[in-house]
Amino acid sequence: MTLPMPPVMVLAAGLGTRMRPLTDTRPKPLIKVGGQAMLDRVLDTFAHAGVERAVVNTHYLSDQIEAHCGARIRAGRGPSITLSHEVDRPMETGGGVVRALPHLDDIFFTTNSDSFWVGDDHALPAMAGVFNPDEMDMLLLLAPRHSSIGLKGHPGDFAIIDDGTLVRRGHFPVPFNYTGTALMSADLFTDVPDGPFSINVLFDRAIERHRLYGYILRGQWMTVGTPDAIEVAETALQRIQAPKQGV
Repeated sequence: MTLPMPPVMVLAAGLGTRMRPLTDTRPKPLIKVGGQAMLDRVLDTFAHAGVERAVVNTHYLSDQIEAHCGARIRAGRGPSITLSHEVDRPMETGGGVVRALPHLDDIFFTTNSDSFWVGDDHALPAMAGVFNPDEMDMLLLLAPRHSSIGLKGHPGDFAIIDDGTLVRRGHFPVPFNYTGTALMSADLFTDVPDGPFSINVLFDRAIERHRLYGYILRGQWMTVGTPDAIEVAETALQRIQAPKQGV
């Protein structure tokens, strides 16, 4: 019997300040890369992997996010979408998840709406298959630093140590970037700040408990945080998707 895939929390409530002026009139998740809104790229990836339910949080220009998600639903494009409105103030990554917990399960994915990958259709089912809540608080999807698109010169985020858990970068570069996608247990969200906070707080908590693990992506990951990064990502997509010569 195949168990259903966990739902996903898509973090889409940010102000998109680094993407200005493009985000003066449009929320960053709806910026197009290669002719497709980044939010659609993310949702399509999870739908293709068998994820049936998504929660999308909103704040900045939330009416546009709501209209876009509504159009997807009317067109019959999965996954189903529940909106988590952060009307008063953006709750940051951790606070946004806390507010959305009533719509999620005991185990769920989180993902950013401004990064995506191609070439590894098995990453999400594989993560769901290896996640063990008895041993893990979080399982992060990691991309090799040397092949990541959009983070030129970045020294990486995590290294994997002998017991399979993760440690943060210290004074020297480390092999892996965090892709913004993770699988986690709702139990981790106890005794958390009341209000906006970064999910990085919970990374550190999981590291202290030796319960932060990683899964290495086998595809091409890219993040698009600035206007200049759009062209870089589109060039990479064209190269990856171009038909191979002489085949």
